[in-house]
Amino acid sequence: MKQPGPEFIRFMKPILRVLQDLGGSGTAGEVADRAIELLKIPEQEQQIILKSGQSRVYNQVHWARLYLARAGYIDSSKRGVWSLTEKGAHTDVETLDQREVFKAAQKLYAQEQEHTKNEPFIDASGESPEQRGDYKSELLLLIQSLPPDGFERLCQRLLRESGFQNVIVTGRSGDGGIDGTGLLQINPFVSFVVLFQCKKYQGSVSPSHIRDFRGAMMGRADKGIILTTGTFTTEARKEARRDGAPPIELVSGEDLIKLFENLELGLMPRKTFEIDRRFFDEFSKNP
Repeated sequence: MKQPGPEFIRFMKPILRVLQDLGGSGTAGEVADRAIELLKIPEQEQQIILKSGQSRVYNQVHWARLYLARAGYIDSSKRGVWSLTEKGAHTDVETLDQREVFKAAQKLYAQEQEHTKNEPFIDASGESPEQRGDYKSELLLLIQSLPPDGFERLCQRLLRESGFQNVIVTGRSGDGGIDGTGLLQINPFVSFVVLFQCKKYQGSVSPSHIRDFRGAMMGRADKGIILTTGTFTTEARKEARRDGAPPIELVSGEDLIKLFENLELGLMPRKTFEIDRRFFDEFSKNP
């Protein structure tokens, strides 16, 4: 039976269950992947992309996290790591009413914004404030608009900035999808030859792409990297980590954005703040 309310609330219980299983915290990526696995979201649905270039499924996971944070189940202080509050840690996930969590979060937000003119907590676009109408979406669209050789050279620059040496873009057709090579020097005694592939996608990379790339790199390198402007399905991530096979590192569109942020490459940093009105609640009451 379909859950009443916005579709994204279906991820609330899986997110809490995953965080509880992980001991109370986890990175955004691992929590999202495990939540998608718990709901058994099919590959076809994972490949649906929003206008912003973000995966619709992963966008829904971020929406669910946003509402859980607003309702007090998840600590919203760190974007890279999701962690449970005391309330979230002691919640019985099986009996949780996701619709009631959604309504409670909406009510709290309405109370906070009663005397402001801020935009609604949710709008018709279905995209979260973290992903909608900001520099991240604009940057991703800009990268997706680059010609194939331009994207390859951009990936070359990112790898160099990240510490790789002798990064060469080959871009030869019929080379099994291998777009370049590089050398990662761990220390004076250890180094790895790396092959990389650049996929200028708006959709999701499937497990077959991972297998094809691995087949092309066999006997030629110690490690492989696939960089895409799109996303990877959960099955593709599993294939990349499969035991007994050469490891493939996966860099999605969101990961690319983080690289640009960390390297401050192509981005001019500006510092801003958002008011946490709940912090001031205790000071507005009479002692």
